[in-house]
Amino acid sequence: MKLTQVHQGDQLVAAIVEGDKFRLIPGQTTASLIVQAEISGKSLAAIAAALAVDKLIDAKAGIPITPSEVWGAGCTYAPSAEFRDTQVGGDEGMYAYVHNTDHRPELFEKGGSRVCVGPGEGIGIRSDSKFTAPEPELALALNSKGEIQGYMLGNDVSAWDIERENALYLPQSKVFDRCVALGPVLVTPDEIANPYELQMTCTITRGAQTTFSGSCSTNQLRRKFEELVKYLLQSNTVPAATVLFTGTGIIVTQEAALQPGDVVSISVPEIGTLANPAVIV
Repeated sequence: MKLTQVHQGDQLVAAIVEGDKFRLIPGQTTASLIVQAEISGKSLAAIAAALAVDKLIDAKAGIPITPSEVWGAGCTYAPSAEFRDTQVGGDEGMYAYVHNTDHRPELFEKGGSRVCVGPGEGIGIRSDSKFTAPEPELALALNSKGEIQGYMLGNDVSAWDIERENALYLPQSKVFDRCVALGPVLVTPDEIANPYELQMTCTITRGAQTTFSGSCSTNQLRRKFEELVKYLLQSNTVPAATVLFTGTGIIVTQEAALQPGDVVSISVPEIGTLANPAVIV
């Protein structure tokens, strides 16, 4: 099942996506559906199907989930660790160590719904950064037990030059207005045959010009989702509708740093395409 939230007046209402139309789930958000699924022991898809109306409508889709918290994972793909060791700096091999060790992964909080945007909405370029870039990722929607309720595409927008100056500036590199994009829909686990065999592409266009194009497969992921979730929940209680980014295998270099008006498109055939223009924040 594909779920999203659609605009109804000044509110977002959960809906089932069927082609280019929607079946509303009145009085619900995606987050409230996840809570009900956890309490009842039923699947998110079953809860949504039971509460949705039959009528199909046209509507404007928004962000598929309004997350309680958003967390990121780093160095889960080799290209990310290699890039950060050579371009960001810090202790020699610091990022490769995190990638290669069987010990804890890198986890950091990106914030909550305040910093999130949905499909078609502007992603942020920090006003004090000359190298803000997208990080295309597979994102997990979790309940409070850490059980995966769905998959989305995510953009962990990052100001690389700020972290490059000093690794202790990571929070400022990662957390700012519009630093998270999620979409285009939330796909329930029953529709994804193998989440470790998803082909992801990312392009950046500037008018008619493509300034960047890259791809990767989730089969290059160093860590299983269960491992990332285990460490996220270690001595750290998260609420239902928490989103966990799983890391990026597509590295955008400084030559393709975002400029206002650039459009970032992230695609996985099983999920769709998440496209966002870039704006200064």
